[in-house]
Amino acid sequence: MINMKYVIIGNSAAGIGAVEGIRQVDKDGEITVVANEPHHTYSRPLISYLLLGKVTEEKMRYRNDGFYSENRVDMLHAVATGIDTGKQQVILSDDKRVPYNKLLIATGSQPFVPPFDGLDSVTDKVTFMSLDDARKLGGMINKNKRVLIIGAGLIGLKCAEGIAAKAASITVLDLAPRILSSILDDDGAKTVQTHLESKGIKFKLAASTKKFEGNTAVLDDGDKIDFDVLVLAVGVRPNTALLKDIAKIDRGIVVDEKSRTTASDIYAAGDCTQTLDVSSGQSKIMALLPNAYMQGECAGINMAGGEKAFNKAIPMNAIGFFGLHIVTAGNYVGEVYSGGGKGDYKKLFYSDNKLNGYILIGNVEKAGIYTSLIRERTPLDTIDFALVCEKPGLMAFTKEERKIKLGGIAS
Repeated sequence: MINMKYVIIGNSAAGIGAVEGIRQVDKDGEITVVANEPHHTYSRPLISYLLLGKVTEEKMRYRNDGFYSENRVDMLHAVATGIDTGKQQVILSDDKRVPYNKLLIATGSQPFVPPFDGLDSVTDKVTFMSLDDARKLGGMINKNKRVLIIGAGLIGLKCAEGIAAKAASITVLDLAPRILSSILDDDGAKTVQTHLESKGIKFKLAASTKKFEGNTAVLDDGDKIDFDVLVLAVGVRPNTALLKDIAKIDRGIVVDEKSRTTASDIYAAGDCTQTLDVSSGQSKIMALLPNAYMQGECAGINMAGGEKAFNKAIPMNAIGFFGLHIVTAGNYVGEVYSGGGKGDYKKLFYSDNKLNGYILIGNVEKAGIYTSLIRERTPLDTIDFALVCEKPGLMAFTKEERKIKLGGIAS
């Protein structure tokens, strides 16, 4: 029997999922991970907590110190620059080649930096996507530094939380008229913004940067914002370049439910891909760590000859700012149920006898019930939906459904 050679490009959640997926099926094949960061695998969402002092670099590790040796992984800290599909080899920046039988692209995404006029004149600037970014930013700020963050999305606001106690002031600038515009509606965004403002974060919304004059941002409306440190958190772009002219790419690398690309023996997983969102029926990029891991594991199992489908992906975010918890999932279409107790915010969106999405701010304890309804496309007339809206819990489900959700077998 041939000794399989598996190559994984990427060392984050999707790549780690693939290693574990392969080893579920194939205990002997050779696994090589090509990583362009010189670090042990770590959890990217924790970089803001590193600055906040809630975690150490050691605690950020996504797997234990022995992960690579225990799974017999050959780790290469190098940059993959190309793929020779004819010879089935990955080409590295030093022109070395790594042969593969099965290849996984788990290259994630990179920060998008708009071509701002005068950006080169800014002395201290950084993006906020990696451990190295967090280290760099940590060395730039102190109690005398004014920070301007461009981008009021998840990355920008987590950065603001991470450095709030270490900077003189923080201003967040965004082109959108509300914060977290990709995951919150107007009322939800106002709730979170008010909370952040109470912690000293300032906002300038519905405004864009015309140019930089040194450490001054000149806005389209004529306003100027002086700062000492600039954080660019405008957005991200999937890293798809390795498969250009090799496999089908839309906004992300197109994969099927087995994480296969359109190229033979090449799979893809994580933030570089676009997959089917079962809550909307659309193919889209869903850059979420749990999705990346599950998709990577699926790829690994299938690369090794097993059978696994990743076919219940939905957009989902679970995040907190200064103790205020937010969980969102799915799509915000259909009729709306609004509720929530004092200080809480809840909206459920439903149509055609299915739950499509939700927004929870404050009390997020039973978010998993709603997530399950969306993922499973559960017909709402099979449960007590009115009860689920007000008090989500297993008692709203039939006896058979409760058994399944609790790990039993329905009779």
